[in-house]
Amino acid sequence: MLFPIADDNRGISGPAYVTWFLLAINIVVFLLQLSDESITYGWSVIPQEIMSGNDLIETQIVTVAGEDHAIPQAPGPPIIYLTLLTHMFMHGGIGHIFGNMLYLWIFGDNIEHRFGHFWFFVFYIVSGLVAAFAQLMVSYDSVIPSLGASGAIWGILGAYVVLFPRNKVKAIVFYMIVSIPAVFVIGLWSVLQVYQGFFAGGGSELGGVAHLAHIGGLVAGLAMGFIAKGLMKAEPDSTIYREYVGDPMSKKKLW
Repeated sequence: MLFPIADDNRGISGPAYVTWFLLAINIVVFLLQLSDESITYGWSVIPQEIMSGNDLIETQIVTVAGEDHAIPQAPGPPIIYLTLLTHMFMHGGIGHIFGNMLYLWIFGDNIEHRFGHFWFFVFYIVSGLVAAFAQLMVSYDSVIPSLGASGAIWGILGAYVVLFPRNKVKAIVFYMIVSIPAVFVIGLWSVLQVYQGFFAGGGSELGGVAHLAHIGGLVAGLAMGFIAKGLMKAEPDSTIYREYVGDPMSKKKLW
């Protein structure tokens, strides 16, 4: 068990407005889902809808191992392709949204500080879109709803391990709180996602965890992280950063 609870934020000099905004939007949308389940079925990504361009509104029957399963559907947005955006602000349950928002809260502010508010928002959306298309590649004819911020969150993790590999992440491991380098923590999670996505049924017909979407988001985050590292070699200036590098007791380089 490895459960992150915090990271090193010494390089952050201002409020992470976009991270807070994304947290708020995800929570508000989840509350709307709880009040009306048709939002979940209508505004999630349905691979078959995206591939055909037609909105499915009638319950679909999926047969797996000789058993029929009813998959509810509901009217979606006027332009069905908008679900590629809306799905990344929706979640399938308390545990789903809690995990995603915890990771957004812990890791998002560092990436926002490095990218800037506007480009961080663009980065988040692009990561979510790449994640959706990665899952569509293996489930293009599915009528199973796909939803969640996980793809975008994995984009954040990918960029984080490139830009802040030596940042310490505090995590609970077997009932103890330990401090572990980000490159180890995120690397371990990434290997697990690749294994589950390609070797342990990540594209199961009746849904579950969309591991290939996670991998797509991770790859997008890694790519954009390397681009950002090449374009922004130095840590952005801030009061905290100037105080930190001027401290004669400081021995560790900021990433």
